[in-house]
Amino acid sequence: MSSLAIRLAVGLSALGLAALLVTARVLEPAAGGLGTHQQLGLPPCSMRVLFGVRCPACGMTTSWSWLTRGDLMASAEASLSGMLLGLYALVVVVLGLRWAGSGRSPRSRVNWWLGFGVVSIGVVCATEWLVRLKLG
Repeated sequence: MSSLAIRLAVGLSALGLAALLVTARVLEPAAGGLGTHQQLGLPPCSMRVLFGVRCPACGMTTSWSWLTRGDLMASAEASLSGMLLGLYALVVVVLGLRWAGSGRSPRSRVNWWLGFGVVSIGVVCATEWLVRLKLG
């Protein structure tokens, strides 16, 4: 793959993440911490409807909506892993646009931290979900 194609792919990916953050900003955070995604015409969480428990992603759209308003506490209350993922997405947008614009890929150390970050967020998400299941 050519350098230009890689830069284009990275730039489009960064813009896609930025579009998700902008969409979250446009949505009004649900008062109960869940259900903000329904403003997009999406159905309620199937796991909540069928089994009465929150899925690992429950509260993430609400979390991002609060995050884009600068309310980190409300964002973390809706979903700690959602808040961390939103912050991670913001970092990736900045790095991706920088890479696409300059042609200089991040150093291996930055790539290591990005990988560590995504794995850590996955661990937090799984832990948060297990705690929710136990506390019911």
